[in-house]
Amino acid sequence: MTEEELEDPPVGWRVETHRRYTAATSDHEMAYVTYRHESEDLRARVAPASIDGDDQPGYTITTTTYPELASSDGPAGEGLESTSRTIRSVFRFPRCDELARRFMSLFEAAYDGPATFERALAYASDRVRASEAHDAPVDTGGKSTRN
Repeated sequence: MTEEELEDPPVGWRVETHRRYTAATSDHEMAYVTYRHESEDLRARVAPASIDGDDQPGYTITTTTYPELASSDGPAGEGLESTSRTIRSVFRFPRCDELARRFMSLFEAAYDGPATFERALAYASDRVRASEAHDAPVDTGGKSTRN
């Protein structure tokens, strides 16, 4: 997926960073994209899982919140720290980016200003996370190991 092939993000979001690269330990080209919400309080990142030190293949959707930075009435930056959370991991970049766009659309639908930020974040995150059925380990016989 080239810069030209990257679709416009959902309303209320912009592409902050988009690049492709080949990791030193691989011959496979990797992709990385971050989206920033217009409030400046939320970033969604689609990146290889290995960037955060995970020893797994594929890509992750990670959200980073910047509390009271731009949209709230609170004191910006006074002892406040960003918080990052991985929402979902999938094997291929196009699917991960599709899920990130779904997250952004759901967030935007629930967001109605700073007072609704946490609720909108939870709403979108819960609907994009994999269900327990998708995450259940599979034994060698092809059956789920969870009850």
